[in-house]
Amino acid sequence: MKKILLLGSGELGKEFVIAAKRAGVYVIACDRYDNAPAMQVADEREVFSMLDGDALEAVVRKHKPDIIVPEIEAIRTEKLFGFEQEGIQVVPSARAVNYTMNRKAIRDLASKELGLRTAKYEYAKNYEELDAASAKIGFPCVIKPLMSSSGHGQSVVKEPEKLRKAFDEAMAGSRGDVKEVIVEEFIRFNSEFTLLTVTQKNGPTLFCPPIGHVQIGGDYRESWQPYEISEKDLKDAQQMAAKVTAALTGAGIWGVEFFLTDTGVVFSELSPRPHDTGMVTLSHSTNLSEFELHLRAVLGLPIAGIHLEHAGASAVVLAPQDYDCPPEYNLTDALSEDRTRVRIFGKPDAHKGRRMGVVLTYGEIGEGTDVLRERAKRLAKTVL
Repeated sequence: MKKILLLGSGELGKEFVIAAKRAGVYVIACDRYDNAPAMQVADEREVFSMLDGDALEAVVRKHKPDIIVPEIEAIRTEKLFGFEQEGIQVVPSARAVNYTMNRKAIRDLASKELGLRTAKYEYAKNYEELDAASAKIGFPCVIKPLMSSSGHGQSVVKEPEKLRKAFDEAMAGSRGDVKEVIVEEFIRFNSEFTLLTVTQKNGPTLFCPPIGHVQIGGDYRESWQPYEISEKDLKDAQQMAAKVTAALTGAGIWGVEFFLTDTGVVFSELSPRPHDTGMVTLSHSTNLSEFELHLRAVLGLPIAGIHLEHAGASAVVLAPQDYDCPPEYNLTDALSEDRTRVRIFGKPDAHKGRRMGVVLTYGEIGEGTDVLRERAKRLAKTVL
């Protein structure tokens, strides 16, 4: 029996563990707090800071996993190279995780080394550097921590007077010990989309049908399939996704984000793991969910094909207030409507605005996604 050490046990990790258990895989779920979502369905759990290299080393020695699957950014990623050299599979690879946990590395790879079309950008380690960088980029601009998740610390700045507040928020929202920000050109896009890209051990790179999504403050709020895009723009996105994932190496699923503009596709970001916008695949919009695809790629199992089976939409359930214990959920309203599913993440507590679950809706491909999106958003508001 294969043994997986999961580093990070949030809602994406939980769905991955469920897929792994269905395939008979043993999973140890790790996070900085106890009873995290993925721990609730795993075989064992470990609670420690993954930024503590000695603690990470001790857990690896204790469990002797065959595979290490990172699910979050806040990891002492340089330790993964040593584990990989010892013969432990790191997903997708130690190189990929080390690059993509830091926006600086991945943006420089995409723009400078691979020549992908990206927004103009600069870096800043202090407010003075930020002031100079924003003047060079121009306003409005986007300020982000180099290491963060779920949009924490990200903001759009329309005027110089708001820079100090944006800088303080970026530093406060930074994960790990990387205290630096990226200043990006504000791209005037028509829409955003995610191209889930699957790299295999013994097979070609595969692509899921693109997923449209809406983010607020850099944090996912809703997503849907199918997403309307021209054949040319889709081909350009696939070529960029294939190029960057090949450079990073390894097997697994990648969430590659793009802006769609009047002049074509612009590369935005990349995650070397299942993507939050990809939760729409739990509606069975595709024949395999992103979590099943990730597991098959990780284990080297065949993927006969990826295709759209339904139109689907997802909308997140947000905590309306702070909770110091699991809240009571209302599932009645959502489940009273046909072709609707609810997934509660099982987080033990919450602050206002935290993602606590997702509502999924689906229908026939030809009927469009507008009705499904509105239903998902409406019902998500009834759960909490």
